[in-house]
Amino acid sequence: MAGSVQILGTGQLLTLSRRMRTAGGPRLRQNFSRRIRRAAEPLHKDLQKAIRTQPLVSEGRKGGKRGGPSPNNRPLRSTLAGSIRISVRSGASPGARIWIDKGRLPADLKNMPWVINDGRVRHPVFGNKRRWATQWARPPGWWSKTVQTGTPRMRAEVERVLRDVRRDLE
Repeated sequence: MAGSVQILGTGQLLTLSRRMRTAGGPRLRQNFSRRIRRAAEPLHKDLQKAIRTQPLVSEGRKGGKRGGPSPNNRPLRSTLAGSIRISVRSGASPGARIWIDKGRLPADLKNMPWVINDGRVRHPVFGNKRRWATQWARPPGWWSKTVQTGTPRMRAEVERVLRDVRRDLE
């Protein structure tokens, strides 16, 4: 299930945040936040690429008249990719988080990232509530698989940033 990726509140981040508050000042804190954000950006980009390239295949067409304009003209995958966000905190609970901002999604797509991650998308055909179609995300797990492969790299980069900032404080 799609959710958020977080590297928050580990003991090292907490102690380092406290030391930065007392010794480093705002410039060191800004540098720390910028580098943590840069550590999260590759995973952010990978998630956006994964949803933009996620194929949705459908079952074959059946007999009857088909066609007509789409009830909306917004691109599904680009809309979902645009809702993936990064937030960085350096206060009491320092760390980075990559998440899907439901506020940036239209009302009818609020659950779509999780539906596509599960692999089966069922929707009305051109908005017709009496006729439904099923599409399959192949392979399923665009969020969970991308997070699983990208988190170790993000965690290693955050640890490297921690070492560098700790060295600057000493």
